[in-house]
Amino acid sequence: MFQFDTLSLVFIALIVLGAIPNFFYSWGYLPHIERKAHYQLHYFTFVLSMIGVVLAANALTFLFFWEIMSLTSWQLILTETKEHKTIHAARFYFLMTHFGFVFLLLFFLIVTDGNLSLGFEAMHSIAARFAYPTLLFFFVSLGFLSKAGAVPLHVWLPYAHPQAPSPVSALMSGVMLKIAIYGMFRFLFDVLYPWPLEWGILILVIGSLSSLVGVLYALSEHDIKALLANHSIENIGIILIGFGMGMIFDSMNLKVLSSFAFIAALFHAFNHMSFKSLLFMGAGSVLHQTHTKNIEKYGGLIKTMPVTAFTFLLASISITALPPTNGFLSEWMIFQSMLGSSHMDDTSLKLAIPFAIFALAMTAGLAIACFVKAYGITFLGLHRSSNAKHAHEVNFLMRAGMILISLVVISLMLFTPYYISWFDKVLGSLGHTTVYTKIFPDGIWHLHSVGIRGGVVSPLILLLALLGVTMLLLFGYRTLGVKERIHRTWSCGYRTSPRTQYSATGFAGPIRRFFGWLYKPDEHFHKTSIAGHKSKFTDAHYEVHVKPLFEKTLYDSVGKAANFMSYWVYRLSHFEQTRYAAMIFNLMLSVLFSYRIFAHEFSWATLLLEATVMIISVKVLIIGDKK
Repeated sequence: MFQFDTLSLVFIALIVLGAIPNFFYSWGYLPHIERKAHYQLHYFTFVLSMIGVVLAANALTFLFFWEIMSLTSWQLILTETKEHKTIHAARFYFLMTHFGFVFLLLFFLIVTDGNLSLGFEAMHSIAARFAYPTLLFFFVSLGFLSKAGAVPLHVWLPYAHPQAPSPVSALMSGVMLKIAIYGMFRFLFDVLYPWPLEWGILILVIGSLSSLVGVLYALSEHDIKALLANHSIENIGIILIGFGMGMIFDSMNLKVLSSFAFIAALFHAFNHMSFKSLLFMGAGSVLHQTHTKNIEKYGGLIKTMPVTAFTFLLASISITALPPTNGFLSEWMIFQSMLGSSHMDDTSLKLAIPFAIFALAMTAGLAIACFVKAYGITFLGLHRSSNAKHAHEVNFLMRAGMILISLVVISLMLFTPYYISWFDKVLGSLGHTTVYTKIFPDGIWHLHSVGIRGGVVSPLILLLALLGVTMLLLFGYRTLGVKERIHRTWSCGYRTSPRTQYSATGFAGPIRRFFGWLYKPDEHFHKTSIAGHKSKFTDAHYEVHVKPLFEKTLYDSVGKAANFMSYWVYRLSHFEQTRYAAMIFNLMLSVLFSYRIFAHEFSWATLLLEATVMIISVKVLIIGDKK
């Protein structure tokens, strides 16, 4: 029923490292939640269900805890239901999470032959005999990537996270998304191994698209929690890039490079858990004090919320992969894994891997721009609203939660060799080559790439050098007696005020115009004119609304098609009962024929015969004679 192997224990550590600081933060946040009993019941059940998923040893236990995890997180989104947006977001999340559950259920029904109490290792022999392993791979990918928030199954994140209480947003983004990554590791290794090259290429491309789409839509957001939700899509994409490279190297029988790439993916999963949990806690503290999620209403909070500002800065530096942070180290490893593929001659890899390198490089640059906007507009400058002006630091328990998760971020940077040794043990337990001695051949001071002509980075030496330079500057500042001169801020001849500061809309303007083909923004400009003069106005208001491309093109179209089909079935069932019964009969025939194709050997002759029978049945029973 339960198992305690190295992979499970490492992800248990991830859950515990994310949940304990979140518990302190949540306890401090609790007085501001009206439905306290509802929140606490589902909060603790949610954490326990994630542990249950990671420890499950058979399909039935896994699916049970997976569904509990989905239902409790759905109810946590519905903790505060005063706004219609909250109900809409919860409904959207419920549909998407059960969309993935259907595919996981189909996967387990096939690889267990209907015996859901079967262990994972026993599923491997059944999956190996299945005629269509790629179909199983698609079921696993759709089931887990819909929960992880990878493109194009990512659209629920910017809706669900802003409406959930901030501790829940931190848990869902920081921890729950990684449970889906655990599922990818568990079932691709235990059940579907080995893999063809195409599977790894597909994961690599999905990861590249997710990283780009996530950071581009984050740049256009003014809702601080929606901005962070889009960055979760970006970082899940980065994890999938490392995961895809590991699959590709394994398919090419490059075991050392494969282990290195998988370790990089695991390392970034831990890093994202730490800094994204901290970012959502910081955003929740700001929301708690200003009562708004709009970045344009913040400003100057570093003066009144120093702990929140400092911890948010630490997480911002880490998520933007600036050296020598933990975010930099894991992204450096993923870059190195891709650069180690230069000697491969496969044509598809020569297209997919350069695209992934381009996507990761652009993602890194745009992430820096996005967090310059998020941190600068939120914490620096003048107060942009009265709520921001009167904000103060949050209570002790909330500060304790942020400080504890900050220590997790710092530990991932300072004790990188220790974490990598555990990730290396995970790969060893899954039957892969251990590479710890190749990554640290000269001790813990130098982190090596294992590829041909790979790079070397010294994070601890770099950190000590930065600290040394900083201390030297501070010593010089104090000993030389540098004088401070305070002057009024110069603003091009205008009086300095919150209205003349750089806004989030203005900051993202050049990037929004450059990617206008993707954003297709809906712009609104309202001004109060003077005596009808178009060039003279006393007040102006400019807004930009961006609707995600995938939601416009894919999900709206699917929704319209579903409404059309449901209306057609409704008319058929109410007004043409004979044709409706015939349609049900043909549907049963198609299910039986499909089962034979998937469960037994494929035969063109039988397929043609069954297709002919279906066509005749549809023509005679449903279409009938045209008059």
